[in-house]
Amino acid sequence: MKQTLQNALGRTYISVEQDTANRWIAVDWMGYLTTDSIKAGARAYTEALARSSYQAVLNDTRNVLGPWDHSIDWVVNEWAPNAAAAGLRYLAMISTPDSMADSSAATFYAQLKAFETRIFDNEADAAAWLRQSLASGR
Repeated sequence: MKQTLQNALGRTYISVEQDTANRWIAVDWMGYLTTDSIKAGARAYTEALARSSYQAVLNDTRNVLGPWDHSIDWVVNEWAPNAAAAGLRYLAMISTPDSMADSSAATFYAQLKAFETRIFDNEADAAAWLRQSLASGR
């Protein structure tokens, strides 16, 4: 089942879907993200992860416009430990190189310690890494 969240203008800023074939949660972020939208979206896919008992998230941020540095502290220090407690072991983040959102992703990646994360510029490589990580259980 696909879940979407919209901002006050009615624009979807995240979709969350359980990928049963791959046994992960697929997340697609889009548009300009506020601190509130990041918190609500991250909580939504963490809840989906906990309900599914999966250990992986495919997190696509290629459609994000602008940076999200304003939320990195919350993401690293509050969301990440909660996501790990919900079962998250592997996060594959897809980002657009040389974008402001990619700069935020790199900052996030450098600070994260709660679970294994890799940043990719395409979905195929991100999915392959998640499949390999889940299969090896490293």
